[in-house]
Amino acid sequence: MFRWLASWPAWSAYAAAGWSALYGALGLFWARGGGGFPFAPVDDDHASGSVLEGSTAGSVAPAMAAIGLIGVLAALAMARQWGRSGARMALLAFGWALAGTLALVIQDYTMLALVAFAPFLLVFAFTGVPGPQEGIGDILYWHRVNLIIMFAGGVLWALATLAYQRRTRRACAHCGRGGQAIARWTTPEATRRWGRWAVYVACAAPVPYEVTRIAWYFGIPLGISDDFLRMMRETPGMAEVGLGCALASIGGAILTHGLIRRWGEVYPRWVRFRAGRRVPPALAVVPASIVAIVAIPAGLMNLRMGVEAGADRTWGMNAPGALWIVWGAALGVAACAYGLRRRRPCRHHRPEARREVPACPG
Repeated sequence: MFRWLASWPAWSAYAAAGWSALYGALGLFWARGGGGFPFAPVDDDHASGSVLEGSTAGSVAPAMAAIGLIGVLAALAMARQWGRSGARMALLAFGWALAGTLALVIQDYTMLALVAFAPFLLVFAFTGVPGPQEGIGDILYWHRVNLIIMFAGGVLWALATLAYQRRTRRACAHCGRGGQAIARWTTPEATRRWGRWAVYVACAAPVPYEVTRIAWYFGIPLGISDDFLRMMRETPGMAEVGLGCALASIGGAILTHGLIRRWGEVYPRWVRFRAGRRVPPALAVVPASIVAIVAIPAGLMNLRMGVEAGADRTWGMNAPGALWIVWGAALGVAACAYGLRRRRPCRHHRPEARREVPACPG
């Protein structure tokens, strides 16, 4: 399984082509009047917070079909490494634009909630969902599941485009290093410098969210109306969930700080059976990258909802969450700095190529 995942440059373009074919066909189906259009107007309990929510199939589905068809052709061209100069730039622009649209722009907070509450959802799948919900389907309904599938498509397109970009400039598709000298900003000394600032920003950006949610739990209407606070306290578990999210965010900030601390590279003494051993870089880079990616669309949704609501006494609902854009971007930069600082010679280079590809020291 892990070996298959490690070979992502070989299969990501074909996977992106398959995903595009699937959603292109669904777009054609919905454009011709098929049911189940995932952005159609529905009741609030089964709607998403996507920017496309409430749109009609007639206005969106034809574009989905067209983009799906173009996506199939573009992904296959990437898999074959076609395109020079202008054609290459067009493929890269299309690939990155589609990846960003699918994974960031049209998303809401679904992916962030899925990451945060994944353990509970696994338990609920077997025990049932507590409260008024009838089952897991009241949490993961079609409009949300569709966003999860589209997010997966965005990840596939990002991987396919990254592999194509690296290969067409004659660099290693896995690590991105080629025969050129190492860029100064990627050296361990430089990454420590700008990575430290990224960690500080990533730790500070969620603080307003943490403060407001803790205040609400203790009955302080910070950024909300008294009526909303009363409704929250009368709704079982609502304030507790907010407190739990705030505490999880604080815990995440502590782990983020490890990206620039010694205990983030070598297990400390209090970690039994692992003390003194090297922390695998992927153990920090992968979770941090996932959270960084899913935090940005949740922040964009909060920003959009805050602008629509206007300036009023309920700024605490969306304004702190809008800072997740900064949080996600800074966390992504911090994870990148950590990964660059700790990367080793790439084992995917061929023996004859390894002499030509410089390894980052450290």
